[in-house]
Amino acid sequence: MPSEASLLKQEYYGHNQNSFWPIMGALFGAGPDIPYEQRKQILIDHGIAVWDVLQSCSRQGSLDANIRPETVKANEFTHLFKHFSGIKHIFFNGSMAETLFRRHCLSACKNLGLTFELLRLPSTSPAHASLTLAEKISRWQAVKTRAFNLEKSA
Repeated sequence: MPSEASLLKQEYYGHNQNSFWPIMGALFGAGPDIPYEQRKQILIDHGIAVWDVLQSCSRQGSLDANIRPETVKANEFTHLFKHFSGIKHIFFNGSMAETLFRRHCLSACKNLGLTFELLRLPSTSPAHASLTLAEKISRWQAVKTRAFNLEKSA
């Protein structure tokens, strides 16, 4: 789920200390120094979608660890995958996103007969500061090496 700062700004990874946009800047040129709409378009141009595992939940503050399990409502991934059947890779921003996807979404996706490469990446949250930005960029490089560039396929 988005942080309180992201919800307030109505932007993915809106907290100024979250390293998602600096990483996207290093990998794709979609850094925090350019307007949000332009950053989103750059990711789209590289075949990258950003979507929350959860549609809604209750928690105090912004930490995923505070999510109340009984309030979790997952997003409808089967609809997404039916309409975008070219999706082959799912990257998780941290362990909670992966855990929630596997628990609440994966079986429905498998029922469609779809298979994906699932890869958990280090969280970009400022609460997870055990890795340097350079180390996170190195690990997130997996997104770039697997990204489907729409311009190359046209």
